[in-house]
Amino acid sequence: MIVITTPTGQIGGRLLDILLNEAPDRGEELRVIVRDPGKLPDAVRARVDVVTGSHGDAEVVDRAFAGADAVFWLVPPDPRAPSLDTAYSGFTHAAAKAITAHGIGHVVGVSALGRGTPVAGRAGHVTASLAMDDLIAGTGVAYRALACPSFMDNLLRQLASIRDDGVYTDTAAPDRTAPTAATRDIAAVAAGLLLDRSWTGTGEVPVLGPEDLSANDMARIMSDVLGRPVRYEPRSLEDFRAGFAGRGLGDALVEGYVNMAYAKNNGLDDGVPRTPRITGPTTFREWCEQVLRPEVQA
Repeated sequence: MIVITTPTGQIGGRLLDILLNEAPDRGEELRVIVRDPGKLPDAVRARVDVVTGSHGDAEVVDRAFAGADAVFWLVPPDPRAPSLDTAYSGFTHAAAKAITAHGIGHVVGVSALGRGTPVAGRAGHVTASLAMDDLIAGTGVAYRALACPSFMDNLLRQLASIRDDGVYTDTAAPDRTAPTAATRDIAAVAAGLLLDRSWTGTGEVPVLGPEDLSANDMARIMSDVLGRPVRYEPRSLEDFRAGFAGRGLGDALVEGYVNMAYAKNNGLDDGVPRTPRITGPTTFREWCEQVLRPEVQA
């Protein structure tokens, strides 16, 4: 039995699609934890065991982990969390206890690049995510943290600006190159680990896209694919902070995003050499053709 959290999210939803295709042939049963089962298609609900509720709730994870061998773990964003520790490790404490209580054998979690870099200890959400990894690993379960860079799919948050104004923004220097990854590639790596549980111990599995690109590179590729000009406009960290604060986020979470952006601009994602084993297949151009362009045209 494999338990999947966030089955309607960008990564969890894609993971569920993969496992629905592959798990039955391997004799694997699937269980999902979801706040609103109505968000799952009827055909999916008919093929999985559904536990309704939040996977931060002790009673919910206790029910969901009973009889399971493997868990996909992803902490959802919580704009109301009073601290980053609460948002990540605090949310995960109940699951850590349930992992031990139910003898879960394997856990695959979504985390971030940066461990061991000079800025890892002051990287906001990334620092909190790495502490969450340590909490899960401390249970003694076989654990793999998917160490991810920024997601290509995050650009969909700026869909209106890209479509209507031909502009996207970030805090990165225009010509500074960095890795990105497509969420579908992250889901594919998670699926492989969950279906072949021959691995033991704890560790990280970086998931990188095929190339490092700058913000200007990405604007050029978007322009080519969309057939219209798209330009990059860098934002200061102060403007970045003000933008998050205007969304009603708590101070701790806002500072977490600012510190993460600062850390990424100072080498947080640069410490892992790209190898075939940790490189996903989706290029940024392919992602733009297959994901961004249909969204813009819609």
